[in-house]
Amino acid sequence: MRDLREYRRDFPILQATVHDKPLIYLDNAATSQKPLPVLETLDTYYRTYNANVHRGLHALSERATAAYEAARRKVAAFINAPQPQGVIFTRNTTESINLVAQAWGRKFLTAGDVVLLTEMEHHSNIVPWQLLSQQIGFQIRYLVVREDGTLDLSNLDRMLDGVKLMGLTHISNVVGTINPIAQIVDAAHRAGAVVLIDGAQATLHIPVDVQALKCDFYAFSGHKTCGPTGIGVLWGRVDLLEAMDPFLGGGEMIESVTLEKTTYAPPPNKFEAGTPAIAEAIALGAAIDYLTGIGMERIAEYDEMLSSYALERLGSVPGVRVLGSAPQRSSAFAFTVEGIHPHDLSSLLDTHGVAVRAGHHCAQPLGRRLGVPASARASTAFYNIPEEIDALVDALHEVKKVFGYVRP
Repeated sequence: MRDLREYRRDFPILQATVHDKPLIYLDNAATSQKPLPVLETLDTYYRTYNANVHRGLHALSERATAAYEAARRKVAAFINAPQPQGVIFTRNTTESINLVAQAWGRKFLTAGDVVLLTEMEHHSNIVPWQLLSQQIGFQIRYLVVREDGTLDLSNLDRMLDGVKLMGLTHISNVVGTINPIAQIVDAAHRAGAVVLIDGAQATLHIPVDVQALKCDFYAFSGHKTCGPTGIGVLWGRVDLLEAMDPFLGGGEMIESVTLEKTTYAPPPNKFEAGTPAIAEAIALGAAIDYLTGIGMERIAEYDEMLSSYALERLGSVPGVRVLGSAPQRSSAFAFTVEGIHPHDLSSLLDTHGVAVRAGHHCAQPLGRRLGVPASARASTAFYNIPEEIDALVDALHEVKKVFGYVRP
């Protein structure tokens, strides 16, 4: 079995330099890096069997179709979906959530209904529901986030009263909290609600089992799972997908079209209008093969170790405040440094080769709840090593010198 450090060699970009310094890539919550098997899969598709899927009877089309549908089966196995028909390819998590809002919400939500979200949601799981609420007139409630970055579940049953759909993140992209999804889903189902999980931050770090979670929809992005950009996944219960209307209309999603009416193909085709992201889907399948080959349980154990080390080292820097202290958390660490604006901090860390993110991280309500309009965020993956955390801490001390803070 390969040591996890050895997998770094599979990521060419990790050998890069920035400002004549070795790249320390700690922006994995925004997008993960891509291993050689994914890059090679993209190249092989375009070089040797580039063709449209499903429609052709020639050899290239048949090969492309087989690889595309094999990728769907790989996704289903990766999240333990009961059947591949429930796997819909989208562009990203954002589109997946919008698909649920428009195809399920528009049909089944009415004025007076309630959608329950949380204060820690990414804007992608807030804005689509606000837009739909403006058109339909349903109410949106929000579970409160406590100071430690965990959800206040003390009044969950009351908050679920009258709720038709609950949407929440599996792992916070800001404070790294891993939410108790199965517990929340059980409560939501007792209240008669459908549950949508935003898994964008989960699929790189922990095993995902939609049957164990008992959720109704699960969304994630390829580019945050060692795959390419432009490909995302929505998994949904097939009975729900069959009851939903299409999200987009066009070719491929039809069964029959006349000048008077159209009947639709069954899922997943009903929700994949037009030419899909063929190369990207196939490459996502390669990314899943890669992660599965390492083992998601093994990745999760390493993630927990590296998270603990990062929290310890960041806590050793005077003036650093790490947001959130959930007992179950992943490896996204939003933090502030006393007297230094996060944008200045990120820019100066970049001069040391350290890539972190700065801003509100598309989660402004959470920032307001925590009293922090902006923060820096470091986020690791299984190809990061403790020495890179050390490099971040050393760079933080150097940045503080620029602002007149002397290392004790």
